Amino acid sequence: MKIATSLVLGKKASPTLVAEAVAIAMLKADITVASSVLLLLTSEFADDPQPAITAAAKAANCTQVFGCSATGIFTEEDWVLDSPAAAVMVFGGDVSIQTAKHHQPDQVLLTISAPNAINSTWLNDGNARYGGVSGDAVGQGPFSVWQNAKGGNTGKVDAYIAGVKLATKASHGFKMLTKPKQIQQTNDFDIALLNNKSPLAALQKAWKIYSKSDAPVPLHLMMAVYADSAEAINHGEFNQTNLISIDEGTGRITLAQPLYVGQFLSWGLRDQMFAEADLLLTTQQLKQELGTNPDFGLLFSCLGRGPFYDGIDHDLKIIAQQLPNMPLIGFYGNGEIANIAGKNQLLPYSAVLSLFAEISTT
Repeated sequence: MKIATSLVLGKKASPTLVAEAVAIAMLKADITVASSVLLLLTSEFADDPQPAITAAAKAANCTQVFGCSATGIFTEEDWVLDSPAAAVMVFGGDVSIQTAKHHQPDQVLLTISAPNAINSTWLNDGNARYGGVSGDAVGQGPFSVWQNAKGGNTGKVDAYIAGVKLATKASHGFKMLTKPKQIQQTNDFDIALLNNKSPLAALQKAWKIYSKSDAPVPLHLMMAVYADSAEAINHGEFNQTNLISIDEGTGRITLAQPLYVGQFLSWGLRDQMFAEADLLLTTQQLKQELGTNPDFGLLFSCLGRGPFYDGIDHDLKIIAQQLPNMPLIGFYGNGEIANIAGKNQLLPYSAVLSLFAEISTT
C-alpha cells in the first residue's frame, strides 16, 4: 500500500513548510510520484492558500490535490491547534482521490465544505456522503477549500477515493437521558408539549436522576435527539440538534431548528466517557464491516471533541490503539457529514470515521 501521512509545524504559514510535509509523506510511502494528495492546512494559510497548494502539487508531482484549511488538523501521530502546520496524506499505486464527476452512483462521496456553502439541496442530491465542514466553532473566521490543486469558488469538495472498499459511520458520543416521547405541540423553534407534559419538566427530572443533584441543567451539554418514530431513535437512526434556551415560566424549550408535531424526541447528554465508549464501538464495528484490516482512515471531528475536553485527543488515542500504525488524517470542524438511514445529515458534536481497504487487482 503506497499511502502515508506526515504532519509538519512551522513558525509561519509558508509553501516551504507544505513542500516539506509532502516530501516526508512521499518518502514514507516510498513513491516519487503521487496519484493524489489530501492536504489539510491550519487557518493561518486560509487567506491565501494557493501558494501552499501549488507547493504541494509540485512536491507530489501531481495536480490531484484536495483539502481545506481548518482550526485544527491531525494525523495518526499528533494534532495541531493555533500554530501554522500542514497535514498530508499521499496516495500512490492504484488508490487515488478523484473528482465526483467520474464516480459511480453507488460510490460514497468524500465531502468537504465551507460553512457558507452548505445547503440542503446539495447535501441530499442522491449521493451518499461522509466528511466535514471547515471553519471555527461558530462557522466564522478564515477558511478555504480546494480540489484539483486550485482553491474553489464553490466552497465544496465533491470527490471519491478509487480502488478501495469503504466502511464509514458517525459516532455521536452522548448518553440518552430519556426514552423517545412524541411531540404534541410546537411553536416555531419551541417544543411546547411532549407526551402530555412540559418538555422542561421532563428534562429537569432526567437531569436530576442522572446527576443526583439539584444543579441546573447544563444546556450547552444537552442534545435534542429526534426522528419520525421511537423505533428509529432506539436503533440509532436519528437526527440531533442543540438546545438554545429554556422558559421557566411556560416550560418550553427552544431548539436550534424547528421540529414538528408527531415526531419523537429524546434528551441526550454530551459526555467524554460516553463519547470514548461510542467511538471505540464504532471503530470495532467498522473494522468488522470492512472484513479486513484497513489500509488507511479519515476522521472528521467536531471542535467540541478531541483535545477540547482535557487537552488530550482521546478519539485519536482510541483509533491508534484499535488500529495501530494505520495512516490517518483529518480535521476539527464545525459540522460533520454522514449518511444515516439513507439520508445525509449535518451533525453537531460528532466524529465521522471512515476506514478503507485497497481492492486487490490480482
